[in-house]
Amino acid sequence: MRRLFPGFAGFLALAFAAPALAAVGDDGSEQQSWAIHGQATFVLQAHPAFHSAFEGPNSLDRRREVKETFDATVYAGFRPWGGAEIWVDPEIDQGFGLSNTLGVAGFPSGEAYKIGKAEPYAKLPRWFLRQTINLGGDSEKVEPDLLQLGGRQSASRLVLTLGKFSVVDVFDTNDQAHDPRSDFMNWTIIDAGTFDYAANAWGYTYGSAAELYAGPWVFRAGAFDLSDVPNSERLDPTFSQLEFDGEVEHRHSIGGQPGELKLTVYLNHGRMGRFEDAIRLSALSGQRADIAAVRQMRNRAGISFNFEQQLTKSVAMFIKGGITDGSIEPYEFSDVDRSIAAGATAKGTGWGRSDDTVGLAGVANAIVKVHQRFLNAGGLGILVGDGKLPHPGDEYIAEAYYDAALAKPVHLSLDAQVIANPAYNRDRGPVAVGGLRIHAQF
Repeated sequence: MRRLFPGFAGFLALAFAAPALAAVGDDGSEQQSWAIHGQATFVLQAHPAFHSAFEGPNSLDRRREVKETFDATVYAGFRPWGGAEIWVDPEIDQGFGLSNTLGVAGFPSGEAYKIGKAEPYAKLPRWFLRQTINLGGDSEKVEPDLLQLGGRQSASRLVLTLGKFSVVDVFDTNDQAHDPRSDFMNWTIIDAGTFDYAANAWGYTYGSAAELYAGPWVFRAGAFDLSDVPNSERLDPTFSQLEFDGEVEHRHSIGGQPGELKLTVYLNHGRMGRFEDAIRLSALSGQRADIAAVRQMRNRAGISFNFEQQLTKSVAMFIKGGITDGSIEPYEFSDVDRSIAAGATAKGTGWGRSDDTVGLAGVANAIVKVHQRFLNAGGLGILVGDGKLPHPGDEYIAEAYYDAALAKPVHLSLDAQVIANPAYNRDRGPVAVGGLRIHAQF
């Protein structure tokens, strides 16, 4: 941590000077021609010792733990021609999730990747081209943002994105619960736990997406590269393993307050194993169930919904959930076959802190019987695997946070989570996880 805070201080100095790092069009129009944004996030999480009858290779450590993560990102975008944006986002990461990001299907930090390193390292998570084709209708103002140049666009439009980015940059978004740098932190609260979206171990992939905005409706479709093997650092270089996504969104108003409902489907086509095959092979060999030994080309599909509604000017709520094929191993995200999450957020206008936010949410994650049997036979999943599972149960998680604005670009958050039956194991836990987050953005 001593190495990180000097860099963080330098980032803060840049953040306060950042308004100069943008430009409007040469003709003085509202169209930004280029922009540079940045963010830095430090997260500290800890849990005390907890009850555990046993543990395995992918277990959350039953002893007291304290872990930290840090990342800093530069978002550089420019407009090469009308309606187009090119973004390149270099990033520096460092740190580890609790127990090396293992032991809980709904992992408590979206800032913890499946790859942890003690020393800071650089990567290029995003580089992409976005083309907006206006199709008519009212003109809408576009506010500058981390991955968005300011300007104007028509209400009806077609948006095409091509390059390297995250599937959840486009699909399954939610204004209340989607960004672990500023709102909730639990993996299965910020994203639908059953959405097994294509990604390398850091959450990014190569692909393309198309979005059609037509009145209150939005239709999305995309194709993305899967990892070379499930839960890998390396994407498939042959593009022979792919994910196909589709989404329908309807924007509405209830009582004069805006809301959205999204329905998302995915289909993964890649080398995956069936749990029943792994269990059968384990019984014959006398060894633990090994899903890698039974992989072959298969399809795995799932569906999820995502609803959010503004209740008052300062209070909003959300519900999200989904189901997926529990007979086949998850490919990229987490070990969840059924999930339902709900929560609410409130701005601090009622107590004179309009830039503060408080949030409360809960999620229930589950796996089907054959998935439970696989884990009980010693099988290991993406995040879970206690060596055995004689008393399975659904995983229940509650999360609350308070995000306080210290200055315009800097926020400090306190986060608390309680996890019952971590990794679907009633012989372990419950676990209390506390967190501190410092986030700066310009």
